[in-house]
Amino acid sequence: QIAALPYRRCVGVVLANAEGRVFAGQRIDNPGPAWQMPQGGIDPGEKPKRAALRELGEETGIPPDAVEIVHRTRGWMAYDLPAEIVPRIWKGRYRGQVQRWYLMRFLGDDALINIKTDRPEFSQWAWMSPDELIGQIVPFKREIYRTVFAAFADRLT
Repeated sequence: QIAALPYRRCVGVVLANAEGRVFAGQRIDNPGPAWQMPQGGIDPGEKPKRAALRELGEETGIPPDAVEIVHRTRGWMAYDLPAEIVPRIWKGRYRGQVQRWYLMRFLGDDALINIKTDRPEFSQWAWMSPDELIGQIVPFKREIYRTVFAAFADRLT
């Protein structure tokens, strides 16, 4: 039954600083280690690039003029949620997400980052190496993060 559900269309942002470290936020709705990069759904009629910039702003407070889009994944990458989570997320309408990822270079100062947004998603944030972040993310997203970091490896530093 879950396998028949569609994927939610989504974007993700690898926000890299000058040292090649990436922005990671601890999810506010998870008491254990559940760090991730900014990501979110694409609104009806919205282009993925616009959605990526919007999600970045909504989750980090960073304005579009404080980033440079360096690259994006060529295609879409999908991941499935664990079966026990499906009924609790997105009202059970999706089996997982299909994502397009954008690599963005942060051009601003850390003082621009404000995770205390209108609808906060993160309780804290940090700059991490890709390997550090993979070790801190929920297990079902690890493989997609490895794939994303591999796609951007030559542009992260």
